[in-house]
Order: sequence, then C-alpha cells, then structure tokens
Amino acid sequence: MVEARFVEPYRIAITFSDGFVQTVDFGQFLQNSLNPLIRRYLDISLFKDFTVENGDLFWHGYELCFPIADLYENQI
Repeated sequence: MVEARFVEPYRIAITFSDGFVQTVDFGQFLQNSLNPLIRRYLDISLFKDFTVENGDLFWHGYELCFPIADLYENQI
C-alpha cells in the first residue's frame, strides 16, 4: 500500500504498490462490531485519523488495523 485517502464516511480509497486502487467501506464492519474499542471509530473524526506507514493502514498505534491482502480484496 502506498497511499490511502478518505473518500466519504467510512470509505477509504487505497492505492497499492502495483497501482491497483480499491475503495474499502469500513461502515458495516464498524456498525456490526460489539467491541466498544472498535465502535468508537464510528466517530468520523477518529475514523479519518488513520496513518499509512511501511505499507500498513492503521489507526492510533495499531489500535485498529487490517491485513493488507484483505484490503486488496475488499474483504473486511
């Protein structure tokens, strides 16, 4: 992963090193989670505060992260 940008509520457009771009919708994952640490990312300001580092997409020191292969396939 080389870039990620917020597109709209709970969606992020991710550009991978092979040039493929996948828009991933995290909305259902967040809404269906029973874990309050995950559900807190329904707060859009927290959700938008993600980082891409060393090819990983994560939030607040890996508090929330996803396998790169799953993001590529849009399977979260």
